[in-house]
Parts: sequence; C-alpha cells; structure tokens
Amino acid sequence: MASNKVINVNLFGQEIGRIGMDDNMTRTSFQFNPAFLESSRLQNIFPETGIIKRTEHVQLFIQFNNETFKGIPPQFADSLPDAFGSIILKAWLDSKEQKRISVLEQLAYAGTRGMGAIEYSPFIQLKEKATVDLDEIIEVLREVLDSKNSTKQKDLDNYSLFNIFKMGTSAGGARPKILISENKKSGKIIPGDLEYSDQYNHYLVKLAIDDNEERYPREIVEYCYYQIIKKSGIRMMESKLIDGKHFATLRFDRQDGEKKHVLTASGMTGWDYKSAKNSSYEDLFKLCSFLKIPHAQMEELFKRMVFNIVYGNVDDHLKNHSFIYNRNKDSWELSPAYDITFALNPLTNFKKTKRALSVNGKRSDISLKDVKKLADDFTIKNPEGVVRKIQSYRGELIRLFNEYDIPKVVSEKIDENLISLT
Repeated sequence: MASNKVINVNLFGQEIGRIGMDDNMTRTSFQFNPAFLESSRLQNIFPETGIIKRTEHVQLFIQFNNETFKGIPPQFADSLPDAFGSIILKAWLDSKEQKRISVLEQLAYAGTRGMGAIEYSPFIQLKEKATVDLDEIIEVLREVLDSKNSTKQKDLDNYSLFNIFKMGTSAGGARPKILISENKKSGKIIPGDLEYSDQYNHYLVKLAIDDNEERYPREIVEYCYYQIIKKSGIRMMESKLIDGKHFATLRFDRQDGEKKHVLTASGMTGWDYKSAKNSSYEDLFKLCSFLKIPHAQMEELFKRMVFNIVYGNVDDHLKNHSFIYNRNKDSWELSPAYDITFALNPLTNFKKTKRALSVNGKRSDISLKDVKKLADDFTIKNPEGVVRKIQSYRGELIRLFNEYDIPKVVSEKIDENLISLT
C-alpha cells in the first residue's frame, strides 16, 4: 500500500474514491470513484463546504499541510489518531523499532476499525484478541505515559502495546481511552475496534490511570457532569462507571447494528480546531444553518453552549462538536453531546483560561448579554429561561460530588470556578 501512495476510501460497503499523496507528503489528491458518482446515491456525504466537490476530476489539496490535518482533506483527517492515539502509535512503533509511518499508512491501520463509518483499504491486517483485561491495559498505559524513558527501554510487552494500539488509537481526544463492546446477554467485554453488531453495547471508555486519580478522580467528575447534562435537557449517550472509576459512554457512531457516518465540525469544514479563526459559537451555529439542522437541535446546541460556559468546560473546541449523517434522508443532524466536563485540573494553580469557542467575540468574561445576542441572531427562544434552568443545577452537581466521594478540595475548587451568567 505504502509504495503506490494511494488508498481507497469506502463507505457503507462501496468504494467512493481514492486518496493519493506525493513523495514529499505536502500535496494530497482525492478522486471520486466514477461508478459511485454515476449511482447518484449518498449525495450529501460531504456537504459542500468548499473542500471536497462532487466531480469526476482529480482534486488537489495543499492547504491542509499542518499539524491538525497532516496534509489530507479534513473529512479523512477525522480518522487519524488524536493526542492520546498518537502517543500509543509512537510507543507501538518504538516497540517494533520502526520510526515513522506515512499518513496514508495511518489510515490503512485505521482500516475498518476507525470511528464513524468511513473505512480505508487495503487495510493493514491486525491480529485479534478475544478479551479485554483493563488492569493489564492500565498497567501498560502507565508505563507508556511515563515520558522519562522510551518504550524500548522499558521493555514493554509488544503484544500488550499492540492490543492497546488496536483499541485506543481510533478513539479521539487527549485522555487515555479505549473502545470496547459488551455483550447484551452475557455481559462479556471484548475489544470494540471491529465489533458493531446489535448483540453488543459499544462503549468508549475513558480510563482512570493517573497516580493522582485519588486526589482528582476526573472520570468520576465527568460522570457527575453527565448526570447534570441529562437533567439540563441535553442529549447524551447513556453512560456509566466501570469498576467505579472508568467513565464509559455508549458510542453514537455504533447504533442499531450499523456504523454511522460522523464528521466533526472541524472535519466537515476544514476549520482548524487549534486556531482562533472560525473557533466561535456563531460559526458553529452558521454551520448548523447551512446543514439545515432542525431548529430544535440548534436550540439544544444553545443549551450546550450555556452549560459549557456555566460549568467550566473551556475545551469546547470544533472537534468536540459533531454531526451524524442520516442515510435514509441524505441529511445531517447534530450528534449527541460528548466530552463535557470541568476541563482543567482544579488542583493546579491555573491563570484565567480562555475558551476554545468564543461568544460575541469574547473568550472570557462572557455575560448574559453576550449569550442573548447570539440567541437573537439565531432565533433561540427564551434564552434567559434556559440560562436559569441550567444554572439551577449547580447545587445538584456539588451534591453529586459528595455522593461519589469527590475530595472536598476538588469539589470546592470546581465550585469556585463555575460562572453565573448575569
């Protein structure tokens, strides 16, 4: 695969096109499969946001040669490993004494196991393991995430690393996480990188592995946030704690025995989530309008925005907002919410942190006036009522912290940093 520098892109069991990359890995090409175009099916899988055009001609891309998109169109960069996945990928390559693989090879490793429904071929075949041992995974991850020594020096078991590589590199974000599937009848847990049948519940699991977890059990904090999110009328996939400490949430890209086609706001538009440009709620709402997202879901997005502001989730960047493709209607919908929690370590003396997404041009000191202006611009009803309801759960969050034995120093520090919109 790597020698010809071309990889096939597949969706819902058919090849839709091919990605190519030049020798310097600075320019990428994409061409739709003519047979796919002639079928006139799935017209809206890549909305016309100025990136991939529905044409038979070869399309060239040079503008995405940066750390976020790694030279390939953003729709496919969504399939690449994020911060945590990259750490695991590097550790696994170190264990094999292999220094580097190309971006297209990374897509080949993703193959049929990536998030969403896009698949890549020819994929690199990986051995399968029938069970999941969380204790083993956590022990190896502790070693991997200790940056003082290389993986090779630690002499880590190559197969243990390999198992984490399979289940962990496709899961996005910076925190340690893996994909698992739980049999609905037996409760048996197996690796979730390939399984998507309706016989299983498919989870993304955020692992509690830090030595500091007892002082700041962030996965339990996120579970408390999840419960308040649901009370606030915000859609989120059902979630639970495993062993009382690992946060597990059902995957919205694996439902009803099917893979769901999902794109992040960053992947859909080419807006770099690490850049301030386009990183605003106004642009996110404009994208929803462009996609003809139902207005009820835009009102829910407003609730998410208010929740993020009030409850200290400053990490609400463009990859933490996604859209799901409705295959029957050839249209897009807002995905359930995810990755909403107190974004900073409350035990760290941090200075005032600016938000990833601005409101009314502001990334800090956001007021009710700023929120109401956005509501007016996008015809959101009763914004003050929404704010009052969401802020009313502040005491309930602290009660949950007490119920789940969150250390008082953590609970108090988070409470100090919550915001009242006035």
